[in-house]
Amino acid sequence: MHKKQAVSCKIPDYLTVYLKGPIDYDDSFKFKFKFTKMDFFTTEITEPTERRENDTLTGEIIGAAIEVHRGLGPGLLESAYVACLAYELRLRKLKVEQEVPLPIFYKDVMLDCGYRLDLVVDDQVIVEVKSVKALAPIHEAQLLSYLKMSVYHKGLLINFNVKMLKDGIRRMRI
Repeated sequence: MHKKQAVSCKIPDYLTVYLKGPIDYDDSFKFKFKFTKMDFFTTEITEPTERRENDTLTGEIIGAAIEVHRGLGPGLLESAYVACLAYELRLRKLKVEQEVPLPIFYKDVMLDCGYRLDLVVDDQVIVEVKSVKALAPIHEAQLLSYLKMSVYHKGLLINFNVKMLKDGIRRMRI
């Protein structure tokens, strides 16, 4: 057994933890921590900062959607809301891509099955727009599948066919 007074170890990529106090570890580098009291601290956690930045981005997208909903109201086709939301987001100086192709990878083959993401904002958030009476679990499953098949980790499902837009918004994260 070896004894160290301070050890810095990287947990996942986004979290660095520094530990103080006597720490016992064996030669296989499996750490056994012995603390008589809460004797550790973290110095850097980037995930909450990233979350705040992304929440700011999703908040900006939601604000733009509310602006579109105020201007158009419910009852139009999905394509009208997609076009207007893309325009509103560009007015807010955000990068917007429309109808982004999403191929499917199965075994060793890439299949272009015609899946299209309604909007991708700032290369970070998928926005799936609906204009339906009520969001159904299949709509959430659709966005979740898009997130799993793509490189994006955040998504917004926005149903414009509601009286109050806040009732038609779902945030998703994988």
